[in-house]
Amino acid sequence: MSQQTYRVAIVGSGPAALYAAEQLLEQREVDVAIDIFERLPTPWGLVRAGVAPDHPEKKLVIDRLFEFIFKRPEIRFFGNVEIGKHLRHEELAAGYDGVIYATGANSDTRLGVPGEELDGCFSAREFVAWYNGHPDYSHLQFDLSGKRAVVVGNGNVAIDVARILTMPVGELEKTDIADHALDALRSSNIEEVVLLGRRGHLQGAFNNPELEALEHVPGVDVIVEADDLPEPNEVVLDDAGWETRRKVVTLARFATKQLVEGNKRIVFRFLSSPVELLGDGRVEQVLVVANHLVRDDSGRLQPRATEKESLLDAGLLLRAIGYRGTPFPGLPFDERLGVIANSAGRVVEANGVMPGVYVSGWIKRGAQGVIGSNKKCARDTVRCFFEDIASGVATAKNAADMRNLIEQRQPHVVDKAAWHRINYQERKLGREQHRPRVKLTSIDSLLSAANG
Repeated sequence: MSQQTYRVAIVGSGPAALYAAEQLLEQREVDVAIDIFERLPTPWGLVRAGVAPDHPEKKLVIDRLFEFIFKRPEIRFFGNVEIGKHLRHEELAAGYDGVIYATGANSDTRLGVPGEELDGCFSAREFVAWYNGHPDYSHLQFDLSGKRAVVVGNGNVAIDVARILTMPVGELEKTDIADHALDALRSSNIEEVVLLGRRGHLQGAFNNPELEALEHVPGVDVIVEADDLPEPNEVVLDDAGWETRRKVVTLARFATKQLVEGNKRIVFRFLSSPVELLGDGRVEQVLVVANHLVRDDSGRLQPRATEKESLLDAGLLLRAIGYRGTPFPGLPFDERLGVIANSAGRVVEANGVMPGVYVSGWIKRGAQGVIGSNKKCARDTVRCFFEDIASGVATAKNAADMRNLIEQRQPHVVDKAAWHRINYQERKLGREQHRPRVKLTSIDSLLSAANG
C-alpha cells in the first residue's frame, strides 16, 4: 500500500527555501511533492542578487547543493509567479497541505534624519541589488561623480559596498557584476568611502574575515580613526570574546599601516552618527555628530550624542543599517520586528496559529546570519510541519494540482527547463568574455532567454 504524498508550497527560492525543500525531502517516512514559487524568473534569492561579485566562493553553494536539490523530480519551479498577484495566499492554503513562506527581507531600515529624501541617498540594499543585476533595481542611477561616498553602518554589507566602490574595475571585470554597474564604475570619481559606525570599535558589526579581506584589495588603503581603539592586550578586552579580540587586532594593524600616495581609501569612523543630509536637491554634505557610550539600565553600552559635530562633503550616501521584511497579503505582520508574525516558524494571528502555514529564513527571524544559518532555521520549521500533520493540527487535504490555474493567470511562467535556458545563455555570454556569467538584468531579456 503506497503512503500518502503531502504537497507543500514554498514561496521564495533563496537559501531559506532550498534548505526547507532539502529538509522536506529528507523525511523518509512520508512522500513529499514541492512546488517552489518565485516572483522573479530566476532562483537563488540573495545568493544571486546579494553576494558580492568578487566573492564567488560564497556562491559555490548553488553548484554544490542548491542545483542538486532543485533538480529533484519531487520539485516543480514556478518562476515569474507572484503570490498576492497571480495567486492569493488563501488559494495556496487551500491547495497544499503546507505553505512555507521564505521570502526574505526586501526592505530596509531608514535613518529618520532630515534630508533623507534627497537624491543621492539610497539604501545599501538597493546598491547591492543594482550591481548584482536584480531586474527591479537595474534602472537605478547612482551619481559617482563626487570624490567621497558615505556609508552609514559598518556591517558586512557596508564593507561589501565600500569595497565595490573603491576596488580596481579590472578586478570586477572578471566577475559576474552587472554590465551597467561596470560601465558606471569605470567612470567613477570616488576616491574615498567613509563608514560611519554609531558605536565603538569593540561593537563593530562586521565579521573579521570580511575586515581582513580589505587588506588584499589592490590600490586601496584602509584607515581606522583610532581615538578609542584599545591595544589587543588592554584590560578593556578581558571580558571580550575571541571574535572581538581578532577584530581589534585587525583594526590595530590597519591603524598603524603606512598609507600609499595615490591609493583610494576606506575610512572606518566609529562613534559617529549622521544627523542631517544637506544639499540643493541632492546630497552634498552629511552632518555627523560624535557619540560616546553610556550604560543603560540593563548594563548594555549605548551610543549617546555629544555636542561635537562635523561636516563631510559627499555626493552619495548609502544606509547599511539593516534589512527588513515587508507585509505579505493575507498574513499577519510584526511591524516591530519586520517579520511575518510567527512562533518558532508557525504563523500566528490574533486568534492563534494559522494551521499549515509556516515561515523560514529572514522573514521568520529577521535579517541576521549568513547563508548557512538558514539550514537549522529551515529544519526547525519543517519539523513543525510534520509535527502538525502527525498531531492533526494541520489537516491533510486532497491537495490540488495548481499548474493549470497558474498558467491561466500567468502565461509567462518560468519552469525548470526555462530557467536552465536562462542559465545556459548567461554562462555562454560569460564564456565569451572570460567571466563566470553575464547576467540578464531585465524581465524581458530573461523571458526571451527562457523562451529559447
